[in-house]
Amino acid sequence: MIPYPHIDPVLIALGPLKVRWYGIAYVVGFLSAWWLAKRRAEQAGSTWTLADVEDLIFFAVFGVVLGGRLGYLLFYGQEQLARDPSYWYKVWEGGMSFHGGLTGVVIAMALFAYRRGRSIGDVFDFVAPIPGIGILCGRIANFVNGELWGRPTNVPWGFAVPTDQGTIVLHASQLYEGLLEGLLTFLIVWTFTSKPRPRWVPSGLFLSLYAIFRIAIEFVRVPDAQLGYLAWGWLTMGIVLSVPMLVFGVGMMAYGVIRRQPSGNTSAVRVN
Repeated sequence: MIPYPHIDPVLIALGPLKVRWYGIAYVVGFLSAWWLAKRRAEQAGSTWTLADVEDLIFFAVFGVVLGGRLGYLLFYGQEQLARDPSYWYKVWEGGMSFHGGLTGVVIAMALFAYRRGRSIGDVFDFVAPIPGIGILCGRIANFVNGELWGRPTNVPWGFAVPTDQGTIVLHASQLYEGLLEGLLTFLIVWTFTSKPRPRWVPSGLFLSLYAIFRIAIEFVRVPDAQLGYLAWGWLTMGIVLSVPMLVFGVGMMAYGVIRRQPSGNTSAVRVN
């Protein structure tokens, strides 16, 4: 087992000003998204400009933050909100939902596509490989905050975590999610999209991979205390929200492969 390091969630405290690892994770995530999008826009044949990328990230920031917070309050945080009505804006304490953030980004990207006269499928496909590093950073911040732990375990890579019931060895499900939903998904989708692909296929691949990894990890992750298991001693809100993602993801890939519409993200007409 590995002793949990107990990292202070506050990186720097200057009087009332506190810089938290959670906030740093979001900053690094958005900066990595900007850098990756910029690299793709600079590739030969790309139809994206630096101005497009900057506007895209601007829209994405609002979509992630607003959608992530509202999604958490709707799916997980109603009890905290009832106890503290001001809880809705205390994002520095954690409490962001990936599924809510995804919904917010989808709406933001649809608005961006409309304003720029782009195909919404092309915008989704351009964005698909970008969020992985941000997801990894967010899950590392969950680990630092000591939240979203997994079930008790006896595997050698489990973390010894002090609890009210004493020290318990737990699955670091936050890190599992960061490595699978974040890093591995990024590597697969980034590599896959290094060549032109049919419209909707990259988006479907991202949704499918995230959903598969999230559903798998939910079987070792402990659900939020205020919700618990929804049914059968294993069904969690994370699974309920991820199954539609998987259905849509597989459907989008199938549609893209059948239609084989060339992507508008590159001037090349051949797709693989």
